[in-house]
Amino acid sequence: MYKEDLIAAYQRIKPHIHKTQVLSSRLLNEIIGAELYFKCENFQRMGAFKIRGATNAIKQLSESQRSKGVVTHSSGNFAQALSLAALQLNVKAYIVMPSNAPEVKKKAVLQYKGKIIECEPTLEAREAAATKISQEEGATFIHPSNDMDVILGQGTAAMELLEEYKDLELIFCPVGGGGLIAGTALAAKYFGNGCKVAGGEPFEADDAYRSLLSGKIESNETAHTIADGLRTQLGDQNFPIIREDVVKIIRVTEEEIIGAMRLIWERLKIVCEPSSAVALAALLREKENYQNKKIGIILSGGNVDLNNLPF
Repeated sequence: MYKEDLIAAYQRIKPHIHKTQVLSSRLLNEIIGAELYFKCENFQRMGAFKIRGATNAIKQLSESQRSKGVVTHSSGNFAQALSLAALQLNVKAYIVMPSNAPEVKKKAVLQYKGKIIECEPTLEAREAAATKISQEEGATFIHPSNDMDVILGQGTAAMELLEEYKDLELIFCPVGGGGLIAGTALAAKYFGNGCKVAGGEPFEADDAYRSLLSGKIESNETAHTIADGLRTQLGDQNFPIIREDVVKIIRVTEEEIIGAMRLIWERLKIVCEPSSAVALAALLREKENYQNKKIGIILSGGNVDLNNLPF
């Protein structure tokens, strides 16, 4: 159903993104007992996979829609992604950000010429502020994760990975709003060779784990996790895909996230953010179930506040 859409999305965004490299580590393979292939979206433009979905969504708008700009709400990476995608395509971007969003991410949005509107750090406040801008400016709202064009764009990272490593048995990725894991699940379904998809999620923001159990979209009362990119919840566009095509979501502790992040910094010699490390943390937690398998891991981003490292 979505195979042609994924191919079209990739062709659309290809001139505007990096084809990121894949790294592996003999030591990490030994620790897990499997062959691991890390898709380094921390090397992507603006430092995260989200430029893929943002670019695809803007490129699907009509000229008259583009002329009035786009608006989103985001604590960080999608804020930067939409700002940069809009800048490249000569479109105005209004970005609603919670007051507690990391300074490093606010600064990046401003560098990409996004216009920041601050709000209280609740989902209700974010949505209300974005709706107000849509009404006043005529800007098109683009959801960070619950938008089919965004989901298809995010799926192109796994498409690239599977093009390079056709025999992957499993792909792990972090779960926040659900755009990446839904896109990854579609890519694995149409371009993998029996490849399954699993997710990692913090115990402190485990709405997706609970949603799969209950069969309906659950929300988080609190989200006190270091993985600031995963403090959001699933939506009605991505949840049906996740429900059908994601085999498992593994929850991890804050200590496990920090430990996995440290391993990636030490062994792969690269900068990744805590949200990125959640996928490896999940695999580490249940590694006995994945012995001798070929596994892809999507490192979702590398936008870290270097003044505020957890180690």
